[in-house]
Amino acid sequence: MRKSLQLQADMAQEFGACVFDVTLDCEDGAPVGGEAEHAALVTELALSTKAARADARMAVRVHPVDHPSFEADMSHIAGRAGHALTHIMVPKVESVADVDRVQAALVSAGASHLPLHVLIESPAAVHRAFDMAAHPRVQSLSFGLMDFVSAHAGAIPAEGMGIQGQFTHPLVLRAKLEIASACHAHGKVPSHCVVTEFKNADAIRQAAQKAARELGYTRMWSIHPDQIRPILEAMSPSEAQIDQASEIILAAQAAEWAPISHGGHLHDRASYRFFWQLLERAHQTGRALPKQIQLFFDQSPAPGQRAA
Repeated sequence: MRKSLQLQADMAQEFGACVFDVTLDCEDGAPVGGEAEHAALVTELALSTKAARADARMAVRVHPVDHPSFEADMSHIAGRAGHALTHIMVPKVESVADVDRVQAALVSAGASHLPLHVLIESPAAVHRAFDMAAHPRVQSLSFGLMDFVSAHAGAIPAEGMGIQGQFTHPLVLRAKLEIASACHAHGKVPSHCVVTEFKNADAIRQAAQKAARELGYTRMWSIHPDQIRPILEAMSPSEAQIDQASEIILAAQAAEWAPISHGGHLHDRASYRFFWQLLERAHQTGRALPKQIQLFFDQSPAPGQRAA
């Protein structure tokens, strides 16, 4: 955990922005019988990191709602370190009722401001993805690949967890599309699952590109520090895309956001929204922007945001 937070600090200095979150794990990170001690460790680490670095972005994955340590996790971690966290990640969520239970625990802990990131890991949860994405407390849905495959009791082969199978097996692919669609229907963030081949940089890059370009995911999990840069690269707009978007937004601003012709194509407020969102994604991932575009992010409210 400390190594991940140090890498976050190093890359924030390199890119001029905090370009990835660190999730401190209680579900799989805590030894059996040592859940309370691990929760205390995570809490102190979050508090000390935030005190040292205001731009740190940290979350905590607590135990599932049906685990004996769930209530204690929420009370201790959210209660003491809620102000230092960006969100709470909840695994194995099955229904809106589970989300409501987590929200009630946040209220009891005095951390009702914290958004929830929900981890979907079963066929039944996929079926309810749209309802969960509609919940006002939910900010993001993540896909839990390995638990999802295991939930099928052998009906999906082990290859369904691999770099190829997870993009070709119909049941896995359908689940990914349902989650992404549910998120976009309700303005939430779809977060793609891990790639376990962490020593294969090409594999993680290809997976991130497929997730972003073909399935509509805008965020992705890593399980090893070496995966972060390939994911960031794949999820970030290219230099050519940034140039095109910048030209269109600046031309639109000059036209007072009326329709324009650019490169032989008509553009209006619908496409302005698209290109502004692309520039927002570039800014969030630390990509260099033209000076005139950077000014939009250095002032409030931004002209591009008014166009959206």
